[in-house]
Amino acid sequence: MKQLVLVIRNMDCPTEEALIRKRLGSVHGICELSFNLMTRRLTVMHTLDDDQSIRDALREIGMEAAPEPQCQPDFCSSCEVETPVVSRRTWALMTVSGTAAIVAEIVAWSEASEQSVAVIALALLSIATGGLGTLKKGWIALKNFTLNMNFLMSVAVIGALAIGEWPEAAVVIFLFALAELIETLSLERAKNAIKGLMAMTPEIATVQLVSGEWREIAAADVQVGQTVRVKPGERIPLDGVVTAGGSSVNQAPITGESMPVVKAAGDPVFAGTLNERGMLEFRVTANKGNTTLDRIIHTVQEAQGQRAPTQRFVDQFARYYTPAVVAFAILVAAVPPLLFGAAFEPWFYKALVMLVIACPCALVISTPVTVVSGLAAAARQGILVKGGVHLENGRLIKVVALDKTGTLTHGKPVVTDVVPLVDLPKDQLLQLAACVDAHSEHPIAAAIVSAWQGGEATLRPLLQAASFESITGLGAKAVVEGQLYYVGNHRLYEDLGVCGLHAEEVLGRLEKEGKTAVVLATETEPLCVIGVADTVRGHSAEAIRQLHALGVASVMLTGDNQTTASAIAIQVGIDDARGNLLPEDKLAVIDELLGRYGQVGMVGDGINDAPALAKSSIGFAMGAAGTDTAIETADVALMDDDLRKVPHFIKLSRDTSHVLQQNIALAIGIKAIFFALALAGKATLWMAVFADMGASLIVVFNGMRLLKITGSYEWRHKY
Repeated sequence: MKQLVLVIRNMDCPTEEALIRKRLGSVHGICELSFNLMTRRLTVMHTLDDDQSIRDALREIGMEAAPEPQCQPDFCSSCEVETPVVSRRTWALMTVSGTAAIVAEIVAWSEASEQSVAVIALALLSIATGGLGTLKKGWIALKNFTLNMNFLMSVAVIGALAIGEWPEAAVVIFLFALAELIETLSLERAKNAIKGLMAMTPEIATVQLVSGEWREIAAADVQVGQTVRVKPGERIPLDGVVTAGGSSVNQAPITGESMPVVKAAGDPVFAGTLNERGMLEFRVTANKGNTTLDRIIHTVQEAQGQRAPTQRFVDQFARYYTPAVVAFAILVAAVPPLLFGAAFEPWFYKALVMLVIACPCALVISTPVTVVSGLAAAARQGILVKGGVHLENGRLIKVVALDKTGTLTHGKPVVTDVVPLVDLPKDQLLQLAACVDAHSEHPIAAAIVSAWQGGEATLRPLLQAASFESITGLGAKAVVEGQLYYVGNHRLYEDLGVCGLHAEEVLGRLEKEGKTAVVLATETEPLCVIGVADTVRGHSAEAIRQLHALGVASVMLTGDNQTTASAIAIQVGIDDARGNLLPEDKLAVIDELLGRYGQVGMVGDGINDAPALAKSSIGFAMGAAGTDTAIETADVALMDDDLRKVPHFIKLSRDTSHVLQQNIALAIGIKAIFFALALAGKATLWMAVFADMGASLIVVFNGMRLLKITGSYEWRHKY
């Protein structure tokens, strides 16, 4: 099977998409069509020998297709298709059309005749300058048996001319053409939300050559492994790892974080982020077109091309709605004159008004604009949603299951307590424990050493340890300054036979708090108890509180023991904690929750969470920035480690659903009102066009309200 990607500059709304689907659907050998209206790209999967027949079929319906620009990847900013700006010539023609239509109305009113030579001449001038494009599209739609808005409007205008309503026909076609221009400009605002991301990466990078010289070259020419320098105030052109310098970086475009992040040697940096204060040098890890920002843009564009549930419903509804209304209009025009002897012209006119009202444009366009706005709003806040279906279904989530390590907690053990059992300073006891553990590779030993040495410009010294020995499953021992010391767990302490009531009390208290208790002892007495724990992320408790405020339950799934799980659950406010779970056990819990709640979200960060993430209704990947796998496989990728974005996503999903419902109600409601007015003889053709144009603009601007949603995690209302 072959793939053909075409750029169609005059394809930017569902009307053109429907026409293309119908025409290419009859071409033998075409297997699948994929549309991206945001970038005006059509992807055709086919088995044809060549693609000429595809281009010919598109040309027949007025669609001029060009091959996609030959660069990689197809979503890079330099190759993005520019939206054609409405030209001065177009505006000039529209001015002539509108002026002629208005003057025709004035002349008809002053002469009390709508069929004078002057009126007819002015009406024809208006139609020729402003309406030929619509009439041409209407003819193409007729040839392809497609009841789209261009066909309906063309029938209405020709019908008005046939019964002598020349000025009204001119006004109708002018208003319709003007509405299309305004609608195009309005939709451009929604599309620019994504294009704004593309403009964030500079085209030039300052690169260190082999000779050591620094030179500015095109960012597209920089190779992985080269060193790039970024001055204060400049945007970072590519992904990389800092090798020299230090600064604070505003990385809101990637992670949605409101505060700048301090960067030093070894820290990752992302293309499109802003270097604020100091000079940075970094080694490039992804070339242009493959950066994290590029992948975000690509993912959002691909998501925009997918049909959300409401959009599929609206498309299906419009498929039956339009023919039904057209059939009803025909009955209105034919039945009263033929069966009841009524005058033909009034009923024919009512039928024409109904045809204009029947245009499903506002209804069809309401869903993609709203979904695109929601996806763009999420991307701005560092929430990468892999399709409109997930954006809509997020509102249905009743419970969120969360992994513990790396999700609710940092995933790295740190020393939380040093409790002396003898009359010695805490620092001295911690130093002795660190000296013994300095030769151990165990994560808890590393945490103790780090607690003594870390966090200062100059590392605090370690005393020389001799005769180090690891005691499997228990701890370690070593001689420090002539004294043998042991550092180990509760069992080692018991094996040494140096138990004491106070020590047992401290050990029990720390273990109940979900911490790992480590004892520093000699052969004759315990010296101190050190508590080590995987600390809870700063925003975890707040995230759980916000989930509960939204009416969403919480469950923690972890491989740690139940005591630790329960302690962490109490600390952050989790409803239900499940410990001692293997990956297959987590999968079983998700199955159970699906049976009880119906819609389940799962938040995780590791490979062991993958089965549960896949099984859940919506899988959330934590800390996905710079991680190819997470971005590609998760339903929703949280680009930083802020768990509050899960309730923020659910609220955004609910807001999107509310806007979709509003838009559908507005589109159908306005048409229903004018349908009734048409039957009562109170609506005119130009009023119908105003109603259709107004409904379209209302739903577009209403959908774009979602773009104003910020990353604030404090809400005034509960949902």
